[in-house]
Amino acid sequence: MRKNYVVTGAGPVGWTVAEQLAADGHHVRVVTRSGSGPEHPLIELIKGDAKDPEMLRSVVAGVDAVFHCIHGSSYSAAAWEAELPAAEQAVLNAAHEAGTVVVFPESLYSYSEPDRVMTEDAPRRATGGKRGVRTQLLQALLQARQASAASTVSVVAGDFFGPRVRMAHGGERIVVPVLAGRNVSVVGSAGRPHSFTYVPDLAAAMIAAAASPAAWNSVWHAPTGPALTQRELVQAFAQAAGVRAPKVRVLPGWALRAAGFFSTDMRELAETRYQFEHPFVMDSARSEAALGIRPTPLDAAAAATVDWWRRQG
Repeated sequence: MRKNYVVTGAGPVGWTVAEQLAADGHHVRVVTRSGSGPEHPLIELIKGDAKDPEMLRSVVAGVDAVFHCIHGSSYSAAAWEAELPAAEQAVLNAAHEAGTVVVFPESLYSYSEPDRVMTEDAPRRATGGKRGVRTQLLQALLQARQASAASTVSVVAGDFFGPRVRMAHGGERIVVPVLAGRNVSVVGSAGRPHSFTYVPDLAAAMIAAAASPAAWNSVWHAPTGPALTQRELVQAFAQAAGVRAPKVRVLPGWALRAAGFFSTDMRELAETRYQFEHPFVMDSARSEAALGIRPTPLDAAAAATVDWWRRQG
């Protein structure tokens, strides 16, 4: 049976969710400020602001679920704090009126004990910078659940990799130099285990959670394979590309801090260096059992990622 869905945002997550829904024969409305998104006969691209209550009311009416996938105009705590709470509240209000569930992708930033293997029950009380903002947003979401009749569900992922993932440790910082035959520079450590989530697996888990009322009003982890070191991820991409694995060098912390004086991007990168200096591992066994989705094998995920990058020229 064809269902109707709304996806806000057309970054890697929103784009992939919309594509998977359309591939299953469902009608999807993708809302972005630019009106961009995947081209498909079952996907309707809508130009609009996710904070606009009137627009949301008309777009969300009669849909089976809303996938709220916007992440702010820039990768910074300031942008997140200024933009995301209002958009999340507007979507919750529209979903409440429509009587539908809202699915949120979430990050590991809010976990306050990242030195332990992170499960759905781990404490989320991180403070400062992007971690603190994500904690505030999550707490606001939990409070909104209690105050609103709208059902919600959050699916937490590790660092992204996969098709359409560009600005990421598992994106252009590794894949581009691998394909170009250049050495790879990483932050923190090349040998510490780190959880990387394949974006199509996150999208599949979000869709499965939306379709299962028993999963609503909970936080789940996206199906994520065994933790990898950054060196192992480099090797996986090189093997998928059929090229020799390049040398991997670690950018020293002092260099990142110094670059942060001149570059906002480098300052934001330095702030998350702790995730790579120590083990940063999530466990998704509970959600895999509840949602019935296993992570894509690394070789298949790496091959699809490399293929997408090569098609970008």
